[in-house]
Amino acid sequence: MTAESVDEPTETPAPATTPQQRQRRIHPAWIVALVALIALIGAAGFRAAPGVLMLPLQEEFGWTTAELSLAVTVNLLLFGLTAPFAAALMQRFGIRAVTVTALFVIGAGAALSVFVATPAQLILTWGVLIGLGTGSMALVFAATITDTWFATRRGLVSGVLTAGSATGQLIFLPVIAVAAEDIGWRGASLIIAGGALAVVPLVWIFLRNRPSDLGVTRYGDTGPLVVAPRPKGSAWGAARLAITTLRDAARTKTFWALAIGFAICGATTNGLIGTHFIPSAHDHGMPTTTAAGLLAVVGIFDIAGTVFSGWLTDRVNPRILLAAYYALRGVSLLFLPSLLSAEVQPSIVVFIVIYGLDWVATVPPTIALCREVFGDRGPLVFGWVFASHQIGAGIASVLAGLVRDHTGQYTVAWFAAAGLCAVAALVSATIRRHPAPVQSPVTSD
Repeated sequence: MTAESVDEPTETPAPATTPQQRQRRIHPAWIVALVALIALIGAAGFRAAPGVLMLPLQEEFGWTTAELSLAVTVNLLLFGLTAPFAAALMQRFGIRAVTVTALFVIGAGAALSVFVATPAQLILTWGVLIGLGTGSMALVFAATITDTWFATRRGLVSGVLTAGSATGQLIFLPVIAVAAEDIGWRGASLIIAGGALAVVPLVWIFLRNRPSDLGVTRYGDTGPLVVAPRPKGSAWGAARLAITTLRDAARTKTFWALAIGFAICGATTNGLIGTHFIPSAHDHGMPTTTAAGLLAVVGIFDIAGTVFSGWLTDRVNPRILLAAYYALRGVSLLFLPSLLSAEVQPSIVVFIVIYGLDWVATVPPTIALCREVFGDRGPLVFGWVFASHQIGAGIASVLAGLVRDHTGQYTVAWFAAAGLCAVAALVSATIRRHPAPVQSPVTSD
């Protein structure tokens, strides 16, 4: 398998420290994790935008819901399909360089979107540019940071980073909704661009590619310090590693079980709730800013749910957690059509709380299973599993738009999503756990 050429790593004793130093010193892994969290939040702005900006664009240009959903679908697909290649590029060129480039691409896509006048131009900016940028800052970024910098507390760290990504997306909602009303959707797009670019200096200064760059071991690693050599090879070699990893993983039933479950996860989060909850609530007479505020509350409870899921993942069989999460989500979606109204009722608040706790709680156990079954290729395999997440989201986004255009409401879409969650729960319950295979060093021509 090929992607990069490396010399044999060398081991040196870890620097001696006194007990007082060990107690007081903050391990650099936590600083890297904090910067990664801020970067994920900064990159999340656009993923909050479609649900808020679809209505202003329809009013100005007269485009259909399906036309707008197509741009979102292109974004969601590239968001997912870019992830495994981004993980391989991070191995080749380093986490920092790929992250900074991704933030610049997101900022450019959001800024250029203010000039769109046709659906095709919207697809180029919203879909292609921002899709590629956010795809490189996808949850595979969180998996790479976790595996590279932490030997213990991985479930907790992946839970926190995942919460940051999803919560940043939802916290931006009220800001974008107010900006769209006060200064127009173009001003809201520029706010998104500014949010992505503002994080660049922080990433460039504080984010490091690997622990050995700072002369330390991973957090919780009791072994000797491994000085990692500079990776060699080409971008094509990195892409080839991503493809061969998919080929090998696709031969296992576990990969397909994870991919099917995660596709349904994407369909019922980004594809439906993230894209169509606000238009659906608006159909029932609810103001856009109120609906955006409800989704922001999802983000608040997502923090608690995902961090707690990460904590549980370190202690409970991940497949049991996945089955429970999908089952709970399906039950809540069954009730959604009867809960929407012009005003915020206690029942819709209960739905928002439950959906928030479950929003991306599936990510920590999924990352853990990828690591357990596929060893040091776990982040790359998770990249492909995450690609299925976005494929599911993209398909759901378009189909829900078509359902709305043809029936005048979203009810069929919500019920179909509930049924899919039942499928995901059953598939997840069948996943078998395996010991991680021993991996040989990755080499390339």
